[in-house]
Amino acid sequence: MNPAAAQATEPGTAAVGAPALPLVAVVGPTGSGKSELALELAERFNGEAINADSMQFYRGMDIGTAKLPPAERRGIRHHLMDFLSVREDTTVADFQRMARAAVADVRSRGRLPILVGGSGLYNRAAIDVLEFPGTDPQLRAALETDLERHGLSALLARLAEVDPVSAARINDGKRAVRALEVHALTGRPFSSFMPEREYVTPTVQIGLNGDRAELHDRLAQRVHRMVDSGLLAEVEALIPKGLREGRTAHKALGYQQFLRVIDGESTVAAASEETIVATRQFARRQLTWFRADPRVHWLDWAQPDLGAAAAELVRALPLSND
Repeated sequence: MNPAAAQATEPGTAAVGAPALPLVAVVGPTGSGKSELALELAERFNGEAINADSMQFYRGMDIGTAKLPPAERRGIRHHLMDFLSVREDTTVADFQRMARAAVADVRSRGRLPILVGGSGLYNRAAIDVLEFPGTDPQLRAALETDLERHGLSALLARLAEVDPVSAARINDGKRAVRALEVHALTGRPFSSFMPEREYVTPTVQIGLNGDRAELHDRLAQRVHRMVDSGLLAEVEALIPKGLREGRTAHKALGYQQFLRVIDGESTVAAASEETIVATRQFARRQLTWFRADPRVHWLDWAQPDLGAAAAELVRALPLSND
């Protein structure tokens, strides 16, 4: 076997002209250790991390999003972090383009792309054949006005007439507005844009899960560490930068609770407890999302051979012909 061919047999060492490296996605609930596992896989396979946590897009939102500080990234390059101000917003379609460009960039340098994060739709946008219809700001604004005036039930009733599948699944105003917008723009039901699960390139999803009581304890401890590390001060520092004005950033777990502390409507103790409860609920929703995908390979975060077990899943992947 020639040296170039030999190098291409192990992910992370593909030679120039060899088939493209596969894609690894580390998924699971918040607090399960995804960032740490991604670092270990990156070290084993000469990889780079691509962030799929939508709240880690924001500059300055570090403590409350459990963003790995640069000093703790072990020299491993991380993509798609800190590219938005708290006043700005992005869409899943925007993320899809950026994530796939990042994957191509990582592969072009013979490195293994490792997608890491618990934002379910963002993860699927990066790894699956998934089409996103466009938007119309005026139409969106009109629908948001209808939502404010008439409430969610009225919008869901309208949606049920044209897209009963989506109407049965949706329980929040933002998604109801989007579903009606998509139907008005395309004539197709919003549900038709979520097709069968099909990877765009050979991919392995490694899911982390474990004992539920332990996860609850880990999440509580993490929130307390965030508070002790200066979460309140971080929120205060972001207000002059537009935290309240942005459409999305101020809704992040911890930030919305501690904004009420700053406004005198809550206490640090109460905001901490509210954040713990909200984070546990979020973790449960994440698990529901990822468990619905039969392609996820689940590992127990507490198993002593976690890194080795995950590495075996990566080695089992075929190289892509992309």
